[in-house]
Amino acid sequence: MADRRRGRPREFDRDAVLQVILREFWEHGYETTSFPRLTKATGIGAPSLYAAFGDKEALFDEVVQTYGRTYGDFSRRALAEEPTARRAVARMLRDAAAEYTATGHPPGCLVTSAATNVSDKTAAIAERLRGYRNQTVQDVRDKIQADIDAARLPATVDAARLARFSSAVMQGMSQQARDGASRADLEAIAATAMDAWPAEATV
Repeated sequence: MADRRRGRPREFDRDAVLQVILREFWEHGYETTSFPRLTKATGIGAPSLYAAFGDKEALFDEVVQTYGRTYGDFSRRALAEEPTARRAVARMLRDAAAEYTATGHPPGCLVTSAATNVSDKTAAIAERLRGYRNQTVQDVRDKIQADIDAARLPATVDAARLARFSSAVMQGMSQQARDGASRADLEAIAATAMDAWPAEATV
């Protein structure tokens, strides 16, 4: 009798496989992370990966969402939990220094580095990642503006410019981490960036 199991998709732990795939995209970027690379890394055939995750673009979207809920969640937490913009950004930069250099995963930030060079065919991926980064800039700007409105920061502060500066520092820290900078190196960058921030007023 023929084995009825023949041809059935191989069963696997979807979440565990997704973590392997996440690290591949994080390390190598979207453009160069092919399905053959993913099948080799996971040990799972392409038909099973397609069945579980969809095509490469859908798979990457799920990776980015997973990254945002896990490794990349420190920015959201800082903005939500800290009472002022200055304290939130200082925490974001400190947490970035720790996360970008932590062992057990590639250095830096996936959202910053995974699609820096893409072809016309994958430009939509870069645009979506740009949207995530710009949303962080907007969230920081809103936090700063709230402090200006509450007189915790001087009225002369340009909320948009300060938010863009702070996000540029964090993105630069990601690249520094990928270039081999240590946590101490990044913490020094974070401290220098905060020196440029206006002091909070006592209200």
